[in-house]
Amino acid sequence: MPSTRTLAAFAIALSTLTGCATRYIPNTDVEDTDENRKIIAFCEKYRHAVEEKDLSVLYSFASPDYYEDGGNVDPGDDIDYAGLKAYLSGAFQDARAIRYEIRYRRISHEDGMFFVDYTYSASYRIPGTRGEEWRRKVEDNRLELVPYNNEFRIVGGM
Repeated sequence: MPSTRTLAAFAIALSTLTGCATRYIPNTDVEDTDENRKIIAFCEKYRHAVEEKDLSVLYSFASPDYYEDGGNVDPGDDIDYAGLKAYLSGAFQDARAIRYEIRYRRISHEDGMFFVDYTYSASYRIPGTRGEEWRRKVEDNRLELVPYNNEFRIVGGM
């Protein structure tokens, strides 16, 4: 039978270990902090706006400095704020139904910017050669955010 001293040492060690355990925001891989909760709440508003095809919200969430290079050296697929607005009011509107799910993986920050790494599953119905067709895409992505009036604006990743 362990001694009282052994049990006390074990209890102290156990409480020390559990006190250091990282807590995560439910259904994410993101550490539970006030700042991270605020960022994910903003991203969830963005996600819902995508599903609802709410252009006014999507436009308001995009920074006038929005820019992304398409992940390659070809400038032909680069998109700025004006290009984003053209896409959202054009090809994006072809989708008849959208389901957009996000699994948040990590939030980091550097030089006043926040980076939200996530995996998304997008299912959408679009006109096709044989009527409307369902498509599905699963990929990793990163939203790049900057603070703006106690919220955020997206500068890349939409």
